[in-house]
Amino acid sequence: MEFTLLKKDKRTAARLGILNTSRGQIQTPIFMPVATHGAMKPLTPAQIEETGAQIILSNTYHLHLQPGEGLVKKAGGLHRFMNWQKPILTDSGGFQVFSLPNKRITEDGVFFKHEISGEEIYLDPATAIRIQQDLGADIIMAFDECIPYPCERGYAEQSTQKTIRWLKECQNAMTDNGQALFGIVQGSVFEDLRAMCAREMRKLDLPGYAIGGVSVGEGLELLKQVVGWTAPHLPEDKPRYLMGVGLPEDILESVERGIDMFDCVIPTRYARSATLFTRRGRIRLTNKNYKRDFFPIDPSCDCYTCQNFTRAYLHHLFAANEVLSAVLSAIHNVRFYLNMMAEIRDAIANNRFLEYKQAFLAEYMAGGKKK
Repeated sequence: MEFTLLKKDKRTAARLGILNTSRGQIQTPIFMPVATHGAMKPLTPAQIEETGAQIILSNTYHLHLQPGEGLVKKAGGLHRFMNWQKPILTDSGGFQVFSLPNKRITEDGVFFKHEISGEEIYLDPATAIRIQQDLGADIIMAFDECIPYPCERGYAEQSTQKTIRWLKECQNAMTDNGQALFGIVQGSVFEDLRAMCAREMRKLDLPGYAIGGVSVGEGLELLKQVVGWTAPHLPEDKPRYLMGVGLPEDILESVERGIDMFDCVIPTRYARSATLFTRRGRIRLTNKNYKRDFFPIDPSCDCYTCQNFTRAYLHHLFAANEVLSAVLSAIHNVRFYLNMMAEIRDAIANNRFLEYKQAFLAEYMAGGKKK
């Protein structure tokens, strides 16, 4: 994998780049739709590709539990198993494990209960790498400890040191199979810990770096601070990935601070609950106001849903509890995000990112207040 930094915005830290992988080129900044179990609810791989997705994310924790990485490997790897030919990134499962209620964290790994069978499972850095190598993703993530928010400084410091040590163990467990290992910078909301973690990880000369431990309840202002503290300490010639951050306003603020890659379940999760994104903010299609609304979800959108169906039709589908409601809504939401990223890239290329951000948010936030 090779990252090329094409351009930097003149007034912000926003960056334009290309990430070359053996399965295709990824233009950054990019949003990665999430296919947690090797499937993106409720879309087929062909529908995902039609939205313009360049890369998707799947989850190591969930695939390890079911169907198991051994079966996926026997099927020829995750790409062949789910019939997706473009790049895949797999999360290490750290966030999911540390979100579990009855886990036991040691200096070497984590014990937790299988959510289906109840059996005890142990996951450590080497095991997380082995699982991801069996899955065969193009980009794999180091196993880290996701620090809860809020937390005491002493715990955050100890945990951050553990994450650095675990990253080195992940690096040692790697085999030369063409996969790119990204480290995950932790440090909670402590500026010096974030800077220290980033500097220590930078010494390892990894293919890419992620910022983790955000989207855990800290709010947008703290998120902006954490990204602002961390990104300047990461190498310019490597991609920067902000994990689990997915509202449009969060993405724009983070691009401004030098982030290249994003993922989140928000577009598809919101779609299943009838919440759709438009240039004028979010709308809830179960609202009775849309029963006789014969306009597209977003007149400016070029997705299959907006080109062929009305708000009234989707309102009807949700009222009738039709599966198609979630399908058409997910197609639109994912396309909305990918269109936004394409516009962001164009704005950076033309040195007008700040103007784009301000105009987008003015329309989006003002419209959202009326819904």
